[in-house]
Amino acid sequence: MPFPFTSAFVLSASQPSPTRPSSNVMQLPSQVTGVDTDPHFIIHVPQKEDTLCFNINEEPGVVLSLVQDPDTGFSVNGQLIGNNARSPGQHEGTYFGRLGIANPATGFQLEVTPQNIMLNPRSGGPVFSWRDQALLRQDEVVVTINRKKSLVVSVEDRGTFEVVLHRVWKGSHQDFLGFYVLDSHQMSRRTHGLLGQFFHPFDYKVSDLHPGSDPTKTDATMVVKNHRLTVTRGSQKDYSKDPRHGAEVTCWFVHNNGAGLIDGIHTDYIVPDIF
Repeated sequence: MPFPFTSAFVLSASQPSPTRPSSNVMQLPSQVTGVDTDPHFIIHVPQKEDTLCFNINEEPGVVLSLVQDPDTGFSVNGQLIGNNARSPGQHEGTYFGRLGIANPATGFQLEVTPQNIMLNPRSGGPVFSWRDQALLRQDEVVVTINRKKSLVVSVEDRGTFEVVLHRVWKGSHQDFLGFYVLDSHQMSRRTHGLLGQFFHPFDYKVSDLHPGSDPTKTDATMVVKNHRLTVTRGSQKDYSKDPRHGAEVTCWFVHNNGAGLIDGIHTDYIVPDIF
């Protein structure tokens, strides 16, 4: 069955990106929640004017639930890839190499890799390249491809999400993807996943700041979700506005795969496939 566009068109490469230039377009928030590089999760907490972060260490091929709204079925899942090569004994960094975004209410599926962008891939829908500049619409979902940089998925009245393309020109890394939440305030309160559980306000307290095992970094005690954790002040990079260079974000780093901050344990978020 062909992909059921209600309206679809491709912009020429000479035209500016429809997500960036004018005052009529939504401006990117100053700080966002997302996941990038190997993979670092960045959780912006506006109520605290602060940011939390954690890593997830899993094997290449594992698929993780990033966003899952049980009320609508909307989901975002990401599959990990590893380094092309590594030295013996070296920790294998993992990155998101494949993302699946689905909105079952309209039959919408989007599969994104560093090579292609596929609409409704299981039904033979159209395939786009990152060299394309395109604006696509299916019912309540709009996909904007920003040539060689990023794509934005807007789900009417619910959320706006960005996928950032990372091209790796040398070294052992493969090309990979970052995923950012630009707007989620209309997602249901039951939304979950490694990112989705943080779409709505939650509380935590940080106290007892003191030098950590690394004298250049500060450790502290965090009380969150009835857990008492040791956290470390550090920084991660947010590439949502500048896919090439990124911006440093200072955050409280939660160790051990986010244990105590995320609900359950990180293996609870492993799912069978990206859809």
